[in-house]
Amino acid sequence: MGDWTADALLPGFEARTLEFPDDYDGRVVATLVRLPAGDAPRGAVLYVHGFVDYFFQRHMAERFAAEGYAFYALDLRKHGRSWLAHQHPCFCKDIAEYFADLTRALELIGGPVLLAGHSTGGLVCALYASQGEREAQVSSMWLNGPFFDWKVTPFKRAQLGFAALIGRTFPFLNDPRAVSPDNVRSIHRDFGGEWEFDLKLKPLQGFPAYFGWVGAVLAAQDKVHAGLDIGCPVLTMHADEADIVLDWRHVARWGRTLGREARVLAFPGGLHDLVLSRQEIRDAVFRELFSWAARAAR
Repeated sequence: MGDWTADALLPGFEARTLEFPDDYDGRVVATLVRLPAGDAPRGAVLYVHGFVDYFFQRHMAERFAAEGYAFYALDLRKHGRSWLAHQHPCFCKDIAEYFADLTRALELIGGPVLLAGHSTGGLVCALYASQGEREAQVSSMWLNGPFFDWKVTPFKRAQLGFAALIGRTFPFLNDPRAVSPDNVRSIHRDFGGEWEFDLKLKPLQGFPAYFGWVGAVLAAQDKVHAGLDIGCPVLTMHADEADIVLDWRHVARWGRTLGREARVLAFPGGLHDLVLSRQEIRDAVFRELFSWAARAAR
């Protein structure tokens, strides 16, 4: 396991490489990123990104630090800082492959953690908080537009099921045009958005949607739909039709079923990643988040 070094992507942050046993692609790593800070009276937060994504949201980390949290983010295996040249980008055969990444990160952080997940990262976090090795360390969980269902027509849903079936035998067959460029266009500065990030790690055209990955997501979503019993307080947030990736109704529906202390909040006009929405919406997101987190910690 590596030591903390200056992060190559975000000045002022530090990163640490987490080594794991080889998998079907060969060598595999994850990357834990942190914002060095002073006292953290409110504990630690661990953020997990979505599909074709990585951690770049500096302003979110700085906001958590200002509120008294030690901020950490995880670039999952085969994503962002952790993607190695020989690997199929953003691929897994089972969402549980990411559990080892979360477990190692939680071990390093120590103590109670607010687990935060966006999109596919929200799906990963929900399952981990239900059945992960260190689920007891998760004191609360914030889900930002979690990927609990697909925003597709019935015909497309049938196609996804067929792809998943094929993916059991040929996991690396793929649809190279499955990811719409509209989400990146809506947020990156080069296309009229507000944010700067590495278009090699989060490309305009995305990465291929491998059929094995489609099956892994469908299986994970089925577990959410069957009902989870997460023991800690959970706050799920969603936008409305402005979310061009997910159907907010799915997020709201399944967010209410996650556990005994599950709350759902809507932010009309917000983007798929709510913390990248326009200023007044993301300010409202943070205001509600930290108010809820203070109550959840009592």
